[in-house]
Amino acid sequence: MEGHSIRKEISICAGTACHASGRVALRQAIDEVLTAKGLIDKVSVVETGCHGFCEQGPIVVVRPPGIFYPRLKPKDIEEIVEASVLGDGVVERLLYRHPQTGEQLPLEKDIPFYNLQTRIVLGLNGKIDPFSIDDYIAHGGYTALAKVLRAGDPLEVIALIERSGLRGRGGAGFPTGRKWRTCRTNPGQKHYVICNADEGDPGAFMDRSVLEGNPHSVIEGMIIAAYAIGADNGPVEGYVYVRHEYPFAVQRLRAALQQARERGYLGTDILGSGFSFDIRINQGAGAFVCGESTALTASIEGLRGMPRGKHIRTAAHGLWGQPTNLNNVETYANVPWIINHGAEAFAFLGTATSKGTKIFSLTGKIMNGGLIEVPMGTTLRRVIFDIGGGMLPGRRFKAVQLGGPSGGCLPESLLDEPIDFESLLAAGSMMGSGGMVVVDDTTCMVDFAKFFLRFTAEESCGKCVPCRVGTTRMLEILERISAGRATLADVDLLETLADDVIEGSLCALGGSAPNPVTSTLRYFRDEVLAHVIDKRCPARVCRPLITYAIDAAVCTGCHACFTACPTGAVSGERKTAHRIDPKACIKCDACRQACRYEAVRVETGALAAAGRGRG
Repeated sequence: MEGHSIRKEISICAGTACHASGRVALRQAIDEVLTAKGLIDKVSVVETGCHGFCEQGPIVVVRPPGIFYPRLKPKDIEEIVEASVLGDGVVERLLYRHPQTGEQLPLEKDIPFYNLQTRIVLGLNGKIDPFSIDDYIAHGGYTALAKVLRAGDPLEVIALIERSGLRGRGGAGFPTGRKWRTCRTNPGQKHYVICNADEGDPGAFMDRSVLEGNPHSVIEGMIIAAYAIGADNGPVEGYVYVRHEYPFAVQRLRAALQQARERGYLGTDILGSGFSFDIRINQGAGAFVCGESTALTASIEGLRGMPRGKHIRTAAHGLWGQPTNLNNVETYANVPWIINHGAEAFAFLGTATSKGTKIFSLTGKIMNGGLIEVPMGTTLRRVIFDIGGGMLPGRRFKAVQLGGPSGGCLPESLLDEPIDFESLLAAGSMMGSGGMVVVDDTTCMVDFAKFFLRFTAEESCGKCVPCRVGTTRMLEILERISAGRATLADVDLLETLADDVIEGSLCALGGSAPNPVTSTLRYFRDEVLAHVIDKRCPARVCRPLITYAIDAAVCTGCHACFTACPTGAVSGERKTAHRIDPKACIKCDACRQACRYEAVRVETGALAAAGRGRG
């Protein structure tokens, strides 16, 4: 390209979120503009996996120097090509702005969302084409596998993983090296290595994004695990158990597996080492319980996905009764980095008992939602306010729920707690697979806990009574609380039932299902009691406890609420104060959202019961 000695590259995020927000049209516009300018063969265009900053999609990065363009439209592309591809400038109006200061930050590396992270697993997301094994190899891919095979000592691989302190990233946090060693020492006709990609937590998309963006890292980690467990120890086979709802992940994983076979990284006599191993894909139907190890292996066998008693360990009697090692996507993706950089480098990150980094899907009522990776021990405050950009304008932080539907809700007073396995458990939450949902002062904690408990109650496999019946009874009590029909005895019964479900459930789904409720009672008890004693919802969310009214002193008679109301509950002539008929109002909130003057008020408690006041 004239005037340039370095070839420019346009990187387009092709993760699920950016695809949904217009990636296809953006790529078409880029091709059209480059073709029209005679640059189609002179500029590299790479569709990558998820860049992580999902709130800003669709995303394009021009490299070098790494100019970050968020929320683009096809009409913006020609201007970007002129300024940043043909030239060395930027299009200022399209740059990212810091949510607090308003400062323009042209380069990806200067944006706090990125530069405050430590990316090991996500290091190549946003940089390589997930359909290209050559891209992965060019960035050091499969060198860890080659090192392991050259060394020829499976036990040393296990020892290295043990020294690194890597723990399972699927939720339980079991030491990975110890699991590998246990599986290896159990005799069997065949050993199995399974990757758990059955990511079913609401709002979680960590494993999906890794598989979409860098599937070869997971494959390489699985091959190394298989070698450690099965070399000189009998045949070993692999499975990736992935959700059917992840079509991009499956498509890219399938292509990566085929490329790995063609290059000799999978199949018979891998890289001439004499070791043989291959991986199959098994797509699950979407049952949340199939994320549990024994339910997952039952599903692969063609049986109904239901857990079994924990006295039988998967490492000894797993898939088809054979020794089986099961780790999740993120765990396997860490393995090549540990082999290449050393156990000590990984152990240097994190805390005394929780090593390395952890990926979180940061979602909820926050400025910068997306996928992040930080060292273990990072505080919640740093994640939510420094990386996540803090709360939406005019709102206050109220709680963060970690660990998926079985995690706990933590209050503002615990924002300086470190994020590690032990600290979160002590606080009444859990690491889980990495879901992190942030809520503000507009969220009712009773309603929030009810949302998660309803999910786990519906996803119960039904095998054991404490989970099947106990979660349903707990949900019924929460429904009474949010309707203002509960008593203090109901609150006591709710706590008793939670203890019974935790103690009596067969698997971890039931055993952890009450966590959102118990943590809410622990940290937000006053809000629960307000529902029970005062018949009041402090967040003005629970419909039986609220009433909508229009402040006549503020209403301008613009008629917007009248037009928005689906039931005709709003009455009044233009330019005169309107009113709401409480009997016809279904509390859908359409009127409040339509009002530009904040004349519609939501009242609760005694004011709501009286149908008057200012809320």
